[in-house]
Amino acid sequence: MIPNGYLMFEDESFLDSTVAKMNALRKSGQFCDVRLQVCGHELMAHRAVLACCSPFLFEIFNSDTEPHGVSHVKFEDLNPDAVEILLNYAYTAQLKADKDLVKDVYSAAKRLKMERVKQICGDYLLSKMDCGTAISYRHFASSMGDGRLLGKIDGYIQEHLLEISEQDDFLKLPRLKLEVMLEDNLCLPSNGKLYSKVINWVQRSLWENGEPLERLMEEQDFQDQGEARTKSSAVQTLYYSADHKLHDGSVLEGQTDVSAGEDDHIQFVQKRAPRESLQRQTSSSSSSGTLSPGSSAVFCKHEWKYIASEKTSNNTYLCLAVLNGVLCVIFLHGRSSPLSSPSSTPCLLKSMSFEAAPEEREERLLTPMHYARSGLGTAELDGKLIAAGGYNREECLRTVECYDPKMDCWTFIAPMRTPRARFQMAVLMGQLYVMGGSNGHSDELSCGETYSPQADEWTQVPELRTNRCNAGVCALNNMLYVVGGSDPCGQKGLKNCDSFDPVTKTWTSCAPLNIRRHQAAVCELGGFMYVIGGAESWNCLNSVERYNPQNNTWTLVSPMNVARRGAGVAMYDGKLFVVGGFDGSHALRCVEVYDPAKSEWKMLGSMTSARSNAGVAVMAGTICAVGGFDGNNFLNTMEVYNPDTDEWSPCAEAFAN
Repeated sequence: MIPNGYLMFEDESFLDSTVAKMNALRKSGQFCDVRLQVCGHELMAHRAVLACCSPFLFEIFNSDTEPHGVSHVKFEDLNPDAVEILLNYAYTAQLKADKDLVKDVYSAAKRLKMERVKQICGDYLLSKMDCGTAISYRHFASSMGDGRLLGKIDGYIQEHLLEISEQDDFLKLPRLKLEVMLEDNLCLPSNGKLYSKVINWVQRSLWENGEPLERLMEEQDFQDQGEARTKSSAVQTLYYSADHKLHDGSVLEGQTDVSAGEDDHIQFVQKRAPRESLQRQTSSSSSSGTLSPGSSAVFCKHEWKYIASEKTSNNTYLCLAVLNGVLCVIFLHGRSSPLSSPSSTPCLLKSMSFEAAPEEREERLLTPMHYARSGLGTAELDGKLIAAGGYNREECLRTVECYDPKMDCWTFIAPMRTPRARFQMAVLMGQLYVMGGSNGHSDELSCGETYSPQADEWTQVPELRTNRCNAGVCALNNMLYVVGGSDPCGQKGLKNCDSFDPVTKTWTSCAPLNIRRHQAAVCELGGFMYVIGGAESWNCLNSVERYNPQNNTWTLVSPMNVARRGAGVAMYDGKLFVVGGFDGSHALRCVEVYDPAKSEWKMLGSMTSARSNAGVAVMAGTICAVGGFDGNNFLNTMEVYNPDTDEWSPCAEAFAN
């Protein structure tokens, strides 16, 4: 074509032909002006090409005092085969690496600051990760300082800890054995509750007692015959008192007194004067080849982090944590008598009980709902939690329950006009709004209704323009938004977004989503609406979109660490907390938080129960998760999150903390 008198021609084969020829010139050494010396191997290339794809090499070439000469760049710690793969990529935009070389390609890409290649290699490793490789992949991600990769791996470990605990890599980790002596009629708290205090105890041991980390540990030495022998079998003894505080075990021996604390923090008995400790013991722990399989890591040095825990038998817990940058296993065993100390590390059982029996709990559980509900609508209204509709194995529900945190009780309020499940609920101008969903007979509903707390009654609102099930509902700037949902056949998500004006009682179409979504979590934050995860058809998504009502546009923001649909979401302390959901194969316990200031997601402590299609809301300054489906049962239970300890609790006392 010759528009406006200009000759226009595009040769679609030119680019492929040119890059192929340039790569052939590189391999034959023609016109090359840079030599990469990689562990004794010499690789020739063209500076202009490498500078375009590697910011690291661009900086070197840009500062070269003899730009017209042949540059020499030396790498003593990279795999020559991996560098050759990156050179091919620089010339052809094709990344081809044998699976055994992917980690080396990642390492080389990190050095050359080729971020896109790093991400592709990291995603490949995640796609190949299983219970047998999760620990080694975590060591690698830690050594590379890749927070994104670590977050995704830790999310996987949280969901598969018991299976991972049976693998060789896990069994080779350094171990800390703690024996907790309990007063009569006491048991250890619910799953994971003590670990923030235990990690505190280890920190204080290193700081105040000057204990090297190695001395607290028990390591497995695997001999050639495959048999493991224990290098050290010392058991650290702690004491859990009736007021739910953790003390050093020496208090039982009368060596010193423990001063009473004002809160529930760990109480520590200092037996020796503090040493210069931190620099000395961190250097010893990081230099110890036996303690740190990922000893090349600089990212996690000095890091203290709880990752995951599970109950393995009666009064015995297993935890995976990072202690001073070292990935470690903690075994916590409770006993009532000093004479019943276990002589070896407790065995992990194949058939394990995850929840303590009611008679074992020292704390009272939150009162459950009258009905088990999944796919319910939840919201906070006038300081109380409202749980509406949902479904169980029998039917979709009309009933609506109201939880009073001061009384710890559920009462019924007026039922909805229509049974419905797979919907969301929002509060707009002091009233509850529910839209769409399913009644168990037709897949999608177009009807909606609103609840007035003053009249205790539901009234109908104008119908949606499109029948929708599994749509997101959110109140923003005194308007009600309904986003996404299932199509009439229920096979794929919708991009539709509509807004409702409660004054004029009219619906208006908004800009569509970038990605089709149903079962997405939707929430308002900072004047924007966020649509999180969901599924496009039945493939779970980790992508997140943000809606700006000022210019009617959707923008993709940082994705979650874990792809999920049917998750709950709540806004707390200026951040978004996404809870549970379903990853395509099982219900999730894991939780993550989005910080809009940093535009990043971070994994948090997991719930005590897996919950898919649960209700999540903020009430009494606390994040609450209620109902849902755990993969086997529909739930009527509730649990609450404590951000100070990063723990979830199903106990009534949690509201008082």
